[in-house]
Amino acid sequence: MRNAAMILGVIAGLIGMIVGFVGYGYVEIIDTYGEIEGLAEQVDNAQVIQVVSIIAPLLAIAGGAMAHARALVGGVLLLISAAGMYYAFGFNVFTMFPVAFAAVAGLLGLAAVKPDEPKAHF
Repeated sequence: MRNAAMILGVIAGLIGMIVGFVGYGYVEIIDTYGEIEGLAEQVDNAQVIQVVSIIAPLLAIAGGAMAHARALVGGVLLLISAAGMYYAFGFNVFTMFPVAFAAVAGLLGLAAVKPDEPKAHF
């Protein structure tokens, strides 16, 4: 379970980075060049979009990398990342994989709090 959480978390973070680049870039382009009525209008929560565009993929990658050694902390970070991406971007065709991967990885991380297999100390 830890390995699955690690892999899914890193993939969620990488795909989330693409979504974050587009979200952050859209807000910046509209701020710089202005709105085009009916085509490109500024979002209501531009600051939230920009903050989550940076923080959520970072939490997903960090949680995925941490899931093997510290499954509980990694799982919590992954669930926070999934919730942040869902809150900022919603659930649509572009965000369904990073949100779903981060959520499943977070649940796997929480479920793998105990060691997956007994290890000999000597």
